[in-house]
Amino acid sequence: MKPTFERKNYIILLAGIFLIVLGYILMIGGKSEDPNVFNPAIFNFQRITLAPVLCLIGFVTIIFAIMWRPKTNEEVVENGKLN
Repeated sequence: MKPTFERKNYIILLAGIFLIVLGYILMIGGKSEDPNVFNPAIFNFQRITLAPVLCLIGFVTIIFAIMWRPKTNEEVVENGKLN
């Protein structure tokens, strides 16, 4: 019985997980030392734009890793192509 995932699927899956974790790490911080003082660092480019985009790319990468199936040798021969 052939396994569902191959090595490439796992590598792509791990890359997606890494991107999501990196995105969440970039969202951390921006807290003010004094609760009565506003810290505008919570609204910088890193936390508002870059981190969510990395998370989104990571989720899309994981979906791609789950759905992608490499061509087998039988499929290549059926289509008339050789390796």
